[in-house]
Amino acid sequence: MQLIPRDQKFYEIFREQAETIHEAAKQLTALLENFEDVEKRVTEIKFLEHKGDQLIHSLVLKLNQTFITPFDREDIHALGAALDDVLDLIDGVAGRLITYKVTAVSAGARQLSRVILHGTEILLRAVSELQKPVNVLEYCQQLQQLEEDADHIKGECVARLFENTVDPIEVIKWKEIYEVLEATTDKVQDAADVLEIVIMKAT
Repeated sequence: MQLIPRDQKFYEIFREQAETIHEAAKQLTALLENFEDVEKRVTEIKFLEHKGDQLIHSLVLKLNQTFITPFDREDIHALGAALDDVLDLIDGVAGRLITYKVTAVSAGARQLSRVILHGTEILLRAVSELQKPVNVLEYCQQLQQLEEDADHIKGECVARLFENTVDPIEVIKWKEIYEVLEATTDKVQDAADVLEIVIMKAT
C-alpha cells in the first residue's frame, strides 16, 4: 500500500511539524524533570510554537497553490491543524508554569509529560512513514491507548489534588495544568484519527 506521491512538499511539512512537536515535548519533559531556568526554557518552547505557526502557514499556502494534492485537501488541512494544536497545547502548559508562578512540579505532571513525549515520538514515526504507511494504523492504535492512559493519570492526579491540597488557589492552578496536559494527548489522538482516515481512503 502506498499513497500517490504527487507533491513531496506536503509530506516534508508534516514531518517538520511532527519533529517540532517532538522537540517541544522533549523540552517540556526535561523542564518538568529538572525545574530550573524556567523562564528561559519556557521561551525556548515558545520559539518552537512560533516555528509551528510558520509551518502551518506554509502548509496552507502550499495547499492553495497546488492543483493535484497527494490526498484529499480537507484531510491535509485537518492533519496540519491537528498537529499545530498539539504544539499549541504543549506551549500552553509551559506558559502556565510562568503565569501561575509554579515553584515546584508534581509527580503527576511529570508522568503526564512523559506520556506526551512518548505520544509525540510515535506520531513522528507515523507522519514520517505516511508515504509508505505499512505501520501507520498500528501507530494510531498505540496513540489511542496512550490517550486513555493519560486520561486515567489525569483523573488520579485531580483526585489526589482535592484530597491533599488545602490552598484553593493551588487546586485551581494544578487542576488546569493537569487538564491541559491531558488535552495535549487528546490532540495527538486527533492527529492519529486524521491519519487513519487518510490511510483508509488510500486502501
